[in-house]
Amino acid sequence: MQIKRAMVMAAGKGTRMQPLTDTMPKPLVPLAGGPLIDHVLDRLEEAGIEEVIVNTHYFADMLEAHLAARRSPRIVLSDERAELLDTGGGAKKALPLLGDEPIITFNSDSVWVEEGSNTIRSLMDAFDPERMDALLLLAEVKSTIGFVGHGDFEQDAEGRLIRRKPDGTAPFMFAGVQIIKPALFADGPHGPFSTNLIWDRLLPEGRLFGHCMQGTWMHVGTPEDLAKAEAFLHDL
Repeated sequence: MQIKRAMVMAAGKGTRMQPLTDTMPKPLVPLAGGPLIDHVLDRLEEAGIEEVIVNTHYFADMLEAHLAARRSPRIVLSDERAELLDTGGGAKKALPLLGDEPIITFNSDSVWVEEGSNTIRSLMDAFDPERMDALLLLAEVKSTIGFVGHGDFEQDAEGRLIRRKPDGTAPFMFAGVQIIKPALFADGPHGPFSTNLIWDRLLPEGRLFGHCMQGTWMHVGTPEDLAKAEAFLHDL
């Protein structure tokens, strides 16, 4: 299905990216000559997304000034200056802007190099609203640049997700992008909460699925991860 609206999670303080984030929000940290958030918005534009809600909190004025120059996709701001709400709380606050149809949520530091088809379009093609309440973009741990820990998820034969056991390993990382039905956030608690809370409700219902991307995902969480991503892109 063609999705028209997305939300970019851009409000966080990016403490793990210090000292770079001492003077700017993490979405404006440069990678390969452009701010991280521009890589994200370019991906969404390529996939035909028409409107993007961006939440702001840390260095909000600086981020909003940068976004003001963007013409496509259309940018709508969700102001979280009063309180940082995490991914789930941020989406809940933005519900009046998100509409009723499935949306894409996209972490502002999620970047990759594609192999083959357009990753976001492939994710949209794989989304089946009859079977799925959320479809997460996955990256293979072995094909990831940057810190991966022990992985996040396994999958069953139908593509349903299974969380990594606390003492185990898993082959897939959440790549920071998902398709999700906005109404799920309405039942979240008041104030800050993680989207993990929504996923934990969907897992036992068999409504949380994953779609593995083709390419190399870059986990850009720290200055060290950023340097590895820069080196990888330079050598392409």
